[in-house]
Amino acid sequence: MTQISSFDQQATLYNMAAVSKEQLYSALKKYFGYEAFRPQQEEIITSLLGGKDNLVIMPTGGGKSMCFQLPATLFPKTTLVISPLIALMKDQVDGLKANGIEANYFNSSQTEQEQMRIINSVVSAKTKLLYVAPESLGQLSNIVDAKYISCIAVDEAHCISSWGHDFRPSYQQLGFLKEKLPTIPMIALTATADKTTRQDILEQLKITDAHQSLTSFDRKNISLEVRPADKRITQIIEFVKKKKGESGIIYCLSRKGTEEVAQKLREAGIKVEAYHAGLSSDQRSKVQEDFVYDRLEIVSATVAFGMGIDKSNVRWVIHHNLPKNIEGYYQEIGRAGRDGLPSHALLFHTYADVLQLRKFANGASNEEVQLAKLERMKQFADATSCRRKVLLSYFGELLEKDCGNCDVCRNPPKFIDGSEIAQKVLSTIVRLNQSEPITIVGDVMRGSQNAVIKEKGYHTIKTFGIGKDISYKDWQHYIIQLINQGFIEIAFSEGNALKLTELSQKVLFEDSGVRLTKPTHASDIRPVTKEKKTTTTVSDTNLYDRLKKLRHRVARKEKIPAYLVFSDATLKAIEQARPLNDDDFLKINGVGEHKMEKYGRYFTDEIMDFKREMEERDADPINVTKDLFVRGLTVKEIAAQTELATASVYAHLTQLYKNGEAIDLMQFVTTEELERVKSARESLGSQDDLDAYISHFGSSLPKHKIQVGLAILEQMGS
Repeated sequence: MTQISSFDQQATLYNMAAVSKEQLYSALKKYFGYEAFRPQQEEIITSLLGGKDNLVIMPTGGGKSMCFQLPATLFPKTTLVISPLIALMKDQVDGLKANGIEANYFNSSQTEQEQMRIINSVVSAKTKLLYVAPESLGQLSNIVDAKYISCIAVDEAHCISSWGHDFRPSYQQLGFLKEKLPTIPMIALTATADKTTRQDILEQLKITDAHQSLTSFDRKNISLEVRPADKRITQIIEFVKKKKGESGIIYCLSRKGTEEVAQKLREAGIKVEAYHAGLSSDQRSKVQEDFVYDRLEIVSATVAFGMGIDKSNVRWVIHHNLPKNIEGYYQEIGRAGRDGLPSHALLFHTYADVLQLRKFANGASNEEVQLAKLERMKQFADATSCRRKVLLSYFGELLEKDCGNCDVCRNPPKFIDGSEIAQKVLSTIVRLNQSEPITIVGDVMRGSQNAVIKEKGYHTIKTFGIGKDISYKDWQHYIIQLINQGFIEIAFSEGNALKLTELSQKVLFEDSGVRLTKPTHASDIRPVTKEKKTTTTVSDTNLYDRLKKLRHRVARKEKIPAYLVFSDATLKAIEQARPLNDDDFLKINGVGEHKMEKYGRYFTDEIMDFKREMEERDADPINVTKDLFVRGLTVKEIAAQTELATASVYAHLTQLYKNGEAIDLMQFVTTEELERVKSARESLGSQDDLDAYISHFGSSLPKHKIQVGLAILEQMGS
């Protein structure tokens, strides 16, 4: 057992002091750079500072950590934080130190001298937050005492419950904390917990009278999308290539899956690394560190990856396979867009995943719970109405209007009369004696001549080949819908054989109608369209790029991840406000006093340099034209924004072309028009007298086409 040094045996017993609203907001700005709290944060923090226990259910990216980190700066002693992963501790401690808050973590990998130093810093009340895993609490028994601890925070609290989605037996030891420190306020926090899990957390932590806060689960900035697993890798490669320069995670069901996905992406020229428990500790640490420090943009991983990462600039998450429950899915997609900027969650869905996940659940101590949760996950993936409504309703939150930011809202499914299709499927199941799985049913209807079909004599039944006109994948789509609507059930104990239900009889014998949705193929998917920005100029874009590069240099010097200097959201706010002094810089959301003092000068100097350069460039209108053209504006749009005549814009572009700039002038003339200018040039024998060309063509060829044509011909040497 590590001992406390003797000089600290006389540690003062602090009394909790009242905290004014002014002090609360002052600490918020000083350490975190914000002027206002997010929903319910102030209420939770005030309750905790007042000595009350709290249970907080708040989505990833919703500001859970603030609920105990800010009070920790105001409590007189240390806040003890129970966290499940060393990586999570290190990431949060780095972030706290970057904000000027003294924090540490304690684990078995540290030397005895390091552990001694950390313990003494708690005893002397220098450490505001101490992170520790449940397994290491035994080594801290001397300081788990009201003399040294002001508050206890249990992060990822769902891990305590066997009803939760990520149960960890080590968390069930934590009930002793309230028994040992009954007067110390405790706060339990998690991103996802249904009603049963919440009650279990309260009972096991012995905080049944805790103040409960359940904030909205709606992460509006995350676009939700589910696609059929048709050519998954091809779709993933196309998706990733469109997200160049953005960080993302691809979640796979197995270790082998992570390796295979990573390899196929590498073959397509995409830099990616796999992450799973089969790698050595050093390999996992390197992948995680490279990802956090932006040296690696993409990781193909099992679901354990990301829990220990507070990286705010992850822009997208892909699920290569169906997750086993909605809680896990929600937590994993929540690792994207923590900074509040637009992000994307893409899920690939195949019924084979459902069958595999059912196998995983079979025989588990909470098998019934796992299967029920899997069913809800499947319902989300199969939804034909607003997907966000389905997701939020699982957590007891009702959304009145469709979200407009999911694939179903963007591409509403097309319904068809599926009565005949249903009759063909059900008839085939009957003729197969309700003894075969979906694959065989599909093969029979498609008229497949494979060995299994012939061996079992299924090529002789009446419905053999009845659906040759429909692809195998489309048949799967229809059969799964019939399962979801209750016309078919799966006998999992009989090799996943398809069985008829009472509803089936109505379709077969009472002509009951069936509505089905048309299959969606990869080629039918309409990408998310971003609104065209009319107020942002190319100068803004260049400044943002420069600020990102500066942030990277600062982060490298400080040996911390770039997002811990400033998040992308804060960087965009700096770009838009363009502060030139400390006072203005401190007004930016996300800039606290510590960061302003440490980094403010670098950023204000960069903005000054940028403004000076822009003023010099803007003195020459031709450079403005170039910037706007490179950005993608049309000649008419450039003319409108610069208040120049279109003729002047064409003249600028022509001159830039002559100066060797990469300007594509061929988009302004046809091959035929270029040939006409070439003939006129040969006929007139003059390359410089534009008036002669205008007189030659009259009104048959506009002036700008003549200018452009001559410039191209001159460059070609024609």
